[in-house]
Parts: sequence; structure tokens; C-alpha cells
Amino acid sequence: MTIADKIEDHQARCQPHVLRLRMIAHDQAGAALTWQAVTEVIAATGAILAEAEAAGSDARAAAGGGPGAATFLGVRLRRLTAAANDAIAAAGEGDSGQLRRHLHRFEVLTSAIWTVQQAVSSPNPAGTGSS
Repeated sequence: MTIADKIEDHQARCQPHVLRLRMIAHDQAGAALTWQAVTEVIAATGAILAEAEAAGSDARAAAGGGPGAATFLGVRLRRLTAAANDAIAAAGEGDSGQLRRHLHRFEVLTSAIWTVQQAVSSPNPAGTGSS
């Protein structure tokens, strides 16, 4: 199994959680948040963060473990973690509008991190290939 395959596996394991967050954002629009919704946001964002972190480890290993890749991936993971924390805080406060906004941001950053990890782990990153 290649590093790209491992990263794709991590991404595939996240899909049910991403879909659940979409459903929560849609279902809670303008409604009071239930405790179940709050706990589901915590669980889903936590599962996605764990998979993103594991995929990041695979991507760093493929990139040779250099400080550039580690820093690049670390910054993106911190942004994703901050977005998860913002969504959890909004859910905890019962603010469905803020929750929807933060879940959208979290989903965008989740999508971006997979692209970054694939690029970092690529054996021939863009712009470094032979002619």
C-alpha cells in the first residue's frame, strides 16, 4: 500500500463524520441545539482530527520527515484544530448560526488538508519534476 493509498484510507474513514456534521448543521438551522448534537459535533470533529493527524504522519514520512513538510502540515493541522474548537464552542453555547458557520469552515479546512497531505507526500511534487 502506497502512502497516497494510506492517506486516501484516512480520508475515506472521515467521510461519514463529515456527512454527519453537514446533517447537524442543516438540522440545527435556527433551532435550539440538543445535547446529542453537541456530543456528535465533539465526536465527529475529534474523529476527523485523529484521521488528519495520522495521515499527516504518513505524509511527513513520505516527504522524508524534513522540517519544511512538518511545519507546513503542522500549521494546517493547527488551523483545523482551531476550527473544530470553534465549532464545539458554538455548539456548547447553543448558537446554531455560529455552529453552521464554524462547521462550514471546518469542512473547507478538512478538504484542504487532504489536498496538502497528498501534495506533500507525492514522490514528485509540483514544480520539482524532470522535463
